[in-house]
Amino acid sequence: MNNPANEPVNEQAIRSYRLSRVRDQLARRDLAGIVVFDPVNLRYATGSRNMQVWTMHNLCRYAFIATDGPVILFDLASSKHLAADLETVNEVRPSLAWDYMMVADRNDELARRWADEIADLLQQYGAGNRRLALDRADWLAVRELQRHGLALEDGKAVMEHARAIKSPQELVAMRYSYDVCEQSIADLKASVTPGMRENEALGILLNSNISRGGEYPETRLLTSGPRTNPWFQETGDRVMEAGDFLSFDTDLIGPYGFYTDISRSWVVGGGMPSDEQRRLYEQSVRQLEHNIALLHPGLSFSEYAGRSYKLPEEFLRNRYADVAHGCGLGVEYPLIWYPEDEEFGAYDGLFETNMVVCVESYVGAVGGREGVKLEQPVMITETGPELFIRDCPLEDHFL
Repeated sequence: MNNPANEPVNEQAIRSYRLSRVRDQLARRDLAGIVVFDPVNLRYATGSRNMQVWTMHNLCRYAFIATDGPVILFDLASSKHLAADLETVNEVRPSLAWDYMMVADRNDELARRWADEIADLLQQYGAGNRRLALDRADWLAVRELQRHGLALEDGKAVMEHARAIKSPQELVAMRYSYDVCEQSIADLKASVTPGMRENEALGILLNSNISRGGEYPETRLLTSGPRTNPWFQETGDRVMEAGDFLSFDTDLIGPYGFYTDISRSWVVGGGMPSDEQRRLYEQSVRQLEHNIALLHPGLSFSEYAGRSYKLPEEFLRNRYADVAHGCGLGVEYPLIWYPEDEEFGAYDGLFETNMVVCVESYVGAVGGREGVKLEQPVMITETGPELFIRDCPLEDHFL
């Protein structure tokens, strides 16, 4: 892919770095290898992709990655040519699928044949180590691998920690992907008018992303007026009116497969906000700026959550799902829970240099008419936080 407006992207260097990150995590955990099914993890570890959305819910592609040995990609027999130029892949074999849609009552047979092949690879390249990671734990696959006496481990930990730290070349490619997202937002802002339906507005954003080399949306979170509160209502056919808040979260997979995650809120028709809209917007900006300023290498997740902005009580019940989250080829490790939600899975760790973190804010009162959704992608540098976007400012004139 050409990147004429910015520094050229060395995709081979990115692939090499990523595979080394995966193998480093495998070695740290004393694992002989990993089998990855998730198409995002497949893309990260090998650079290979094939019908990425479709294969998210049809387990027909996977790769065996030995800690000290080859990378063997298993793809649809009709698609083996897609990995022909990938130096990260040592061999391509036809995949075996045991999904009921594909093989019906032969699913047990195909799962057994699949496990036999994986166990044989571990025997060849594991040097006696029988510990294997899986990033997806399908029941038939686990059952058949356990019949071989393998010790199975959670491969998500391997992949999430590998993906968390970006290389310099990844950051170049990611910056370009965010440039495309910002241009798509600019197209949306220039085109939205009163009388337009939410679905039409979302179509502008998606078309702009795809026409510039982006790939697909992960969500449909663009709403207006009373549909902005509470958050997480999907885009619909509501006709937007002058003076409405339009709030959206891009959640776009852009060029090079990066997840580009920016949230903004505007006034439809381009006018100034009402006093109540201004109050919501100012509260959201305060939350963002406070939480961004806290970020630095070595800060623990628990300390960050504890020191994060305290929403006033009227907005707390409608809070967003998280304070911040990692960003790369998707929403990634770490995810920082609100202290109020600690029971649902809060964990600790440390922010590190070259993590990209999206800082979230949603402000809407329970029972209120509208809500504001803002979000900023931030790179953690040796000296602190740095906004990852170039030309998509907040509405400072609202403040």
